[in-house]
Amino acid sequence: MNDVPEDVVPVMVVGVGAITSQGGTAQALWEGVRAGHVAIGPVRALPMDGYQTRIGGEVTDAPEPAHRYTPESADSKDREPSIDFALVAAAEAMAASGLVVGRDVPAERWGVAYGTCNGGWRSAELILRDEESGRTPDWHRYTLVPPQAAAETLSAAHGLRGPVLSVNTACASSAHALGHALEILRAGRADAMLVGGSDAFTETAFAGFSSLESLSPEPAAPYSKDRSGLSLGEGSGMFVLVTDEVARRAGVPVIAEVLGYGLSADGYHVTAPHPEGAGAARAIRQALTTSALAPDDVRYINGHGTGTPKNDSAESNAVRAALGEAAEKTALSSTKSMVGHLLGAAGAVEGIVTIMALRDQIAPPTASFGEVDPQCGLDAVPDSGRVMALDAALSNNFAFAGANASVAFRRPGATAGTPVLPLADDVVVTGFSALSAAGEGVEALWEAFRAGARPGAVEDGLRVARAEFDRSAAGTPKQRRRMDRLSQLAVAACRAALEDAGLSGEEELDATGVVLGTGVGPVASNEDFTVPVLTEGPKVANPGIFPNTVYNSAAGQVSMALGTRGPTSTLTSAHAAGAAALGVAFDLLRSGRAERIVVPAVEVLSPRTLDAYRRIPLFGPAAGRRYTLAEGGFALVLERGRSARERGARIHATLSGHATASDSLGIGRWDPSGDGVERAMRGALESAGVAPAALSAVWANAAGIGSADRPELSAIDRVSEGSGLRVETPKRQLGEPVGAGAHLSAVLALSGWRDAPADGPVLINSSSLGGTHTSLVLTPAPTASAPTLDSESAR
Repeated sequence: MNDVPEDVVPVMVVGVGAITSQGGTAQALWEGVRAGHVAIGPVRALPMDGYQTRIGGEVTDAPEPAHRYTPESADSKDREPSIDFALVAAAEAMAASGLVVGRDVPAERWGVAYGTCNGGWRSAELILRDEESGRTPDWHRYTLVPPQAAAETLSAAHGLRGPVLSVNTACASSAHALGHALEILRAGRADAMLVGGSDAFTETAFAGFSSLESLSPEPAAPYSKDRSGLSLGEGSGMFVLVTDEVARRAGVPVIAEVLGYGLSADGYHVTAPHPEGAGAARAIRQALTTSALAPDDVRYINGHGTGTPKNDSAESNAVRAALGEAAEKTALSSTKSMVGHLLGAAGAVEGIVTIMALRDQIAPPTASFGEVDPQCGLDAVPDSGRVMALDAALSNNFAFAGANASVAFRRPGATAGTPVLPLADDVVVTGFSALSAAGEGVEALWEAFRAGARPGAVEDGLRVARAEFDRSAAGTPKQRRRMDRLSQLAVAACRAALEDAGLSGEEELDATGVVLGTGVGPVASNEDFTVPVLTEGPKVANPGIFPNTVYNSAAGQVSMALGTRGPTSTLTSAHAAGAAALGVAFDLLRSGRAERIVVPAVEVLSPRTLDAYRRIPLFGPAAGRRYTLAEGGFALVLERGRSARERGARIHATLSGHATASDSLGIGRWDPSGDGVERAMRGALESAGVAPAALSAVWANAAGIGSADRPELSAIDRVSEGSGLRVETPKRQLGEPVGAGAHLSAVLALSGWRDAPADGPVLINSSSLGGTHTSLVLTPAPTASAPTLDSESAR
């Protein structure tokens, strides 16, 4: 291990693109915002009766992207607007970078990190309208709904075959994507990343925010005493990030440097921020610390600034708490006053405005600002942009469920901030849990696997394995009333894993993060909220359900119920979501952003989710007999090795390395040769420093769909050089728990090491059905640290 901190790999912004209500380019966005132009007006694309407002930051002239991701027989109305926005912004960013994929950066070294709040939910609304009208929806439309669909479309559109992931932390999504991309580049997993976010208007969002009484009838006036709520917006923002070496070698201009970022959880309320901004302040402090910036180095912050009374005052308190006396000299303005709140795209769009401010040395304004509110009181840069000397700046984004993010940027040539790497450390597993169709606890799962049991039953042609668990493990009846079943499953699984890890003290949990993986996510809550709105109108929108419609609601509930306050994020990489979450948690721990992170992967299956699987031909009658869809809740506690040893924790294993690769073929397509799986496997082994010959087994992704399973088995054979390496296929027996497959395999591998001496590391594979492949290397701990049967009774 290296005991001397080293400078981190510098990461540069070399291209940006945007489409917003200000226009179809990043320059149009900047020119409008810099001038204080309010591009919020009457919404024309949606029926607007029954909402608190009729206005929003609508994209009114969106060009159709060149890339085709729907069938040739489909017309423009079959496209998903959030994906179209992302493609338009990405095309501009890629062209602006001047880099050519394959010439300047190998396709295998260029990835995608995509953030969104609603994903393709506009397509889901159209599906639901068809169903309610008795029409059969086109099955292709189902494939446009998951957040990962856009990430894989971006990968295919530009031939990017490196790591591809989607993140959904509601209004902080694309800020989180920036942070995760920064870690990928600094860890050497890629040389370039296409990063950003996108969201389109939905009836669900307007009805939901109306039900919370959060929408303003006039354009939002953030930080102003007379503010009355937020304005929604839509669009996309995209960055091309590269390592400094790539930028210098290719000779491309650098717009800005991404210095660092901070993530934290409020653990306070499902929609409201901590009134003193405690969680947000931790994120801002971490952004400063990881960027080696002093408060006085930051003279401008692009604020979250939604225009709601609680959010704006909480953010102002957070800035004061994090910057101290320097806060009174720092400009804090809101881009949302001019384009609206772009939800999952806000972090990327506002990040673009922030780096343009650094480039042109102008702090952009807060439009529509009236009288100063003493509950806010910082310099909001009223009405028009201000010339300022700016070397470094922050961009803040805070979200439902208390997910906070702050990103630090620096202009080229500035000297403020020189980040360093933390001391190197290994990442170990100190706790794990399982709630599955086999029963509650790890022991029940292991016994079912060992006995060859196949849980589940056929439901209307599709085999389904339902998870049953003691709901009281999720909290008191009062706590559970605000949780949907997905959140209850997550809280129960995390509680069991933390108990297994011996973590219960307030100080320990306060330093613990939560990174959750889910592929299906809260579709059940979305259906419960949306269907009445579509059939009866916004007047029936239920404000008690709406907070559970965001993908990160389950992670927020874990934080609120268990008291975790460290970094939080939610990965939505479809059937590879849990594996992506483990990889992100690994990178956060290696970069010193937390001492430990609990990583749940949870899935529940709603009736309409099952209908979608039935209607997609891949899961038709022949495949359906071999394929089982399973619910489940699993959790692993990952910890920095020094921390685990200092507190005397029982170490079950080491997560030694991971890698992700993309087939880059688009939605619902994968490479029949298995090349992407092979690259992920070899990358994970290289990351872990493990030779293929040292492996004791591969826990495969194979789940009973031959056209997806065969390429993986071919790849395993090539990696193992035909050595007869043991291949375990637990999902063929126990069912496909969608995004929790990697966790299923990890828990079974750990359980096997409990019962018999371990004979070497294992490789765990997880793949989406859109050709995103993640492999992880799990290495057994010495026998003395292995769990015992007595300890198992606690799970």
